[in-house]
Amino acid sequence: MATTSRAWDGLVAIGRIVKPQGRHGEVAVELLSDRPDRFPTLSRAFLPAAQGGAREVAVLRAWPHKGRFVVKLQGVDSIDAAETLRGQELRIGEEELAPLPADTYYHHQLVGLRGIDARRGEVGTVSSLMETGAGAVVLVLKGTAGETLVPLAANFVAAVDLAAGVLRLTLPDEVEAGPEPGRC
Repeated sequence: MATTSRAWDGLVAIGRIVKPQGRHGEVAVELLSDRPDRFPTLSRAFLPAAQGGAREVAVLRAWPHKGRFVVKLQGVDSIDAAETLRGQELRIGEEELAPLPADTYYHHQLVGLRGIDARRGEVGTVSSLMETGAGAVVLVLKGTAGETLVPLAANFVAAVDLAAGVLRLTLPDEVEAGPEPGRC
């Protein structure tokens, strides 16, 4: 497979290498994707490269093992070579993601959107998403007033406009946008 270089930030994380697994350079990968079915058919992925880049690696095999996947990457042929990959993310291009139904979004698409409340105006920008368990997701917005946590639910997020880079929010009075001045 020809080596392809891409920008790391333009790729989507699907797994994190947690440790070597086996004697021939295989690695155990923690899933960061809700699509584990992609791993057995994965033929390529990207690893971080110098200066914010990404380097393409061929995926020779992948199989489930104890809640993770064991992945054999081309050119990684020893425990020592696999050890150098510990903690690195495996990523794919956004063009490889499955299309979603209308009004559903991948989490990475929401990061960077400006959250605008109908009454309060701009609350902040989505900096990350938190998984709270039981399928609940919370948006973390950072703005001039501090950090605001907003459940990713129809009662709080009225509309998502990816093209405009905006989340239309409907926040109840109980939700505070960051700490009050002078308080921690």
